[in-house]
Amino acid sequence: MHAIRTLTTAVALLALAACSRQAPVEAPAAPATGAESAAPPPPQGRPAAASSRERPALRITTLDGATYDLAAHRGKWVVVNFWATWCAPCLKEMPELSALHSMREDVEVIGLAYEEIEPADLRAFLDKRPVTYPIAIVDTYDPPADFDTPRGLPMTVLVAPDGRVAKQVLGPVTAASIEQAIAAHAAAQG
Repeated sequence: MHAIRTLTTAVALLALAACSRQAPVEAPAAPATGAESAAPPPPQGRPAAASSRERPALRITTLDGATYDLAAHRGKWVVVNFWATWCAPCLKEMPELSALHSMREDVEVIGLAYEEIEPADLRAFLDKRPVTYPIAIVDTYDPPADFDTPRGLPMTVLVAPDGRVAKQVLGPVTAASIEQAIAAHAAAQG
């Protein structure tokens, strides 16, 4: 009985840690000089994923049955947002991401539902909380290989028009924070 209580407590603490209202934690950007910096090993023994110099691949079937291919969206900023229906900060940022997707032609959003959920259940959820951007369900046991495995939710990866990762944020984002990241990246490049 003690083991069950301990396990239940541990699961509850992990859930709270994974979906908290803490300030976003930004992944460190790779140095522009090409020098490699020491980084902690990726979670679950996976190889290191997307860095600011790589062009991550993402080819996934969306909830409506279409194929979303990140490479086909070169020339635009792409916001790759890992989220879940049970994550309060994720739900709070959905209208912001939807507005951003709708109001800027140079920015697109793809939502990756990072949870075990049936497509019919996710469709029912989205009927109550509609968004303007495509949504795909990600296999939590086999997430996209070119992206870091989320250490918590939400996790957002901003991909620049050249296909390189410009920024990664662990925690909630807003349309304004995404626009600031775009402006900062553009200023650093120009």
